[in-house]
Formats: sequence, C-alpha cells, structure tokens
Amino acid sequence: MIELKRNKPIAISVAIMLFAATLMISAVNPKKQKATATAQTAATISQAQQSAKAQDDMRGVWITYMDLSMEYESDKSEAAFRKKFEGIAADCKEFGFNTLIVQVRPFCDAIYPSKLFPASHILSGEQGKSLGYDALKIICEICKKLDLKIHAWVNPYRVTANETPEKLSEDNPYTKDKSLGIVKKSGIILDPSNKKARKLITDGVREIVKNYPVDGVQFDDYFYPPEIGESDSEQYAEYLKTAKKGKAMGLMEWRRANVSLLMVETHIAVRESDPNAVFGISPQGNLGNNAQLCADVVTWCETRGYADYICPQIYFSPDNPALSFEKALNDWTKLNLADGLKLYGGLAGYKAGTDADEGTWQNSDTILADEYNILKENNKISGFMLYSYASLKEESAQAELKNLKSKLNE
Repeated sequence: MIELKRNKPIAISVAIMLFAATLMISAVNPKKQKATATAQTAATISQAQQSAKAQDDMRGVWITYMDLSMEYESDKSEAAFRKKFEGIAADCKEFGFNTLIVQVRPFCDAIYPSKLFPASHILSGEQGKSLGYDALKIICEICKKLDLKIHAWVNPYRVTANETPEKLSEDNPYTKDKSLGIVKKSGIILDPSNKKARKLITDGVREIVKNYPVDGVQFDDYFYPPEIGESDSEQYAEYLKTAKKGKAMGLMEWRRANVSLLMVETHIAVRESDPNAVFGISPQGNLGNNAQLCADVVTWCETRGYADYICPQIYFSPDNPALSFEKALNDWTKLNLADGLKLYGGLAGYKAGTDADEGTWQNSDTILADEYNILKENNKISGFMLYSYASLKEESAQAELKNLKSKLNE
C-alpha cells in the first residue's frame, strides 16, 4: 500500500482516485462478497461446482497485432480484413473460447478511426495511412454475431519497439510532442510520470469504451522497461523539487506510484464510460519479476480500485526448473484478493511442443490440459487466457491443443 504521508503529491492523487473508483464499483456491484484473508493453491471444489463454474469462467485467447496484420497482404481491402477476422473468430468459437482479447492499440496508434492516435501500420503498412474502414467496428460486429466477448487490448506506454514501426507518422502524439516520451535502447515509451501522457492514455481508453461495444479493456505487462536506467533522471529531479524535505519517495517508489496512478485513472475511465465494462491487467507470471518493471501488482490485487481482473502470464511448464507452473500460481493465489477482483491464469500456448523451459514442454502433450484443470479446480481462479491465437495454427502445438480443446468441451 502507498503511504500517503511519505508519497505526496502522487500518492494523494492515487488515494483520491481509489476512493472514486471504489464508489463506482460499489454502485455497480453492491453485493460482492468479502475476499477471504487466506487461501490454498490446492483449494478444490466439487465436480458439480466445477462444471457450473467452467460455464461462467473466462475462456480467453489473445489476438495479437501480428494475427491481425494486413501489412504484407496483397489485398488490404476492408473485405479482405473482414474475411480474415471472420476466420479467426470462427476458429476461436469452435475451439471453445468465449472471449477474444484483441490488440487494438499496439504502438501509440489505432486500428480504428481515432482523434488521438494515428492509423496503425499493421493494416496499411504505413503508420498514419488510413484505408478508410474501421477494423474495430468489424471485429465487434463479428464477435457479437458469434456471441463472443471482446476485450480491447492496449499497450499503454509503447510507441516503438525494436524499430517497429519503422517510421512514426506526422500525427503520432510523440512526433508532435517529444516531451511525452522517453527514448530507450529498445525503443520509445510514453513517460509514465508525464501528466499529459497519462491523460492521452486514459482519453484513448475512453474513446474506445464510449464508441465501441467492448466488454473490457486490458493492459499487458509493458510498464517501465528493465533497461530504463537514468532515462527519466530529469523527471525525477523535477519531482524532488516539489517534495517536502525528508518526505520524498525513492526513485523506484516514485516510478511505482506513477504506474499505479495510471491504473487507477484507467479503471475510472472505463467505469465512467460504461459501468458494465471491465478493466484488466496482465502482468508477468513470476510475481517477483514485476518489481523491476515498477508494477506494484500485489497492491493492485489486494486493494479495490486498480482493476476488475488480473491475469498473470503463468507461462511455465509443471517441470520448469526455474519456476514451475504450480509454484507461480501459488504465489498469486496466496494473495488476499480485493473484494470483487477476479484472478485468471495466462497459459503459454506458444510454448506447446517446443523445447522451452529447458525442454520440459516435451515431457508430455497434456501440459496445457493439465494446467487448465489445475486452474479450474482452484476456487480463487475464475478462468484462463491462452497466448495466443497463432499457437492454434502451430504444427508443433497440435497434440497439446487437441487435448486442451477436449477438456474445454467436456
């Protein structure tokens, strides 16, 4: 938890936002039961309860910008995109998924007409070049037709990554105002400490939720990059000028507060735009690793007002020597989850049948099915999300996915 006396003024902003978010949550969900203080990873429920629970649980799959990309297609027309996404959605429905987490804003851009962000290069091959159709509108129409829920997946801070996109458009927010961003070795990010940058991100979320019938918005695990170094030293120095003597936050604490403030502001933006929509975060599956990204995931899980759900990316095999799936899951389920917060488990479809985790994904072809069962039997877990749609097409993953599909359709 953030200590208000030490962390002024950022912490006071967080506290005020949390109070407002809590009021909105209470108005929408007045009868949520209080979370228990302790839990066991192996806490099981009866078979009948499991069956009923499975019907209501999240069964999500991430659809990446690479899955959506038309960049290298000879036909980049609206009809071609519609046909492509119809195939994606039909595959997901047939497999047994009920929710698609679709990457709609990957690089400070948008796959929909936006007043804030340029058209994404993934549709035309050039950022800022619109093809005259609304890809998100098409996605929502197709999902509704197939009775699939849709969560709009947003990369909040990323502007470029490893020279992608190759060139930013003239109307990219960072191009227009360099003060919004931080340049690092692997790319450019929006500055988490910059008030204008945070407003840009939350206004962008409002734009999505107000204009499209999405069921939720999700942020992934891109926060402060591990190699941030001293790239934000000037911003931190400016903060120190405003802090009372002896009361200033340390650098890492200040960074965590910046990220946490965005989570609260985004949660409020989603709920204000549509009280029935949810805001979720998908942090790294190794609980401890989130600290180097300045993501205070424990507080987000244990305190109301940061998110409606958390889906850690537990991308490990049961026999992974560094960290097993069950050990990682146990770290998350031991947390005292906030009232109303749902906890999902992210599964590594992309590792199925590969030599990942020191070859342990080749020990069995039922790893994903077994991990799904572990999640289903745990009464603190409300479903799963699979990364990613592309794995459904990987030849090496077919045996694993056949077994997972069988479990989903029991």
